[in-house]
Amino acid sequence: MDGSKIFELDVTPELLSERGYKKYSGKDIDIYYNKDICQHAGMCVRGSSEVYEVGRRPWIIADNESATRNIEIVNDCPSGALKYIRKSEV
Repeated sequence: MDGSKIFELDVTPELLSERGYKKYSGKDIDIYYNKDICQHAGMCVRGSSEVYEVGRRPWIIADNESATRNIEIVNDCPSGALKYIRKSEV
């Protein structure tokens, strides 16, 4: 799944906010998460427990991996509950 799109539309902070996504800011990339559509497949935690740790607050720390690795992990999310916006693309 392409974590930079929703139904072929490029994601924007406004679109993601309207759809219930919460933003987790990083230096090079922002990761967005929507708990209401998460299927709890665990691909994110298995992808990087440094970024995604359920018992921690905030549970997503984007700067704990490279932007490239974060994109790979977000794109592995089967439900679309994770999206991203690279800072250089905003």
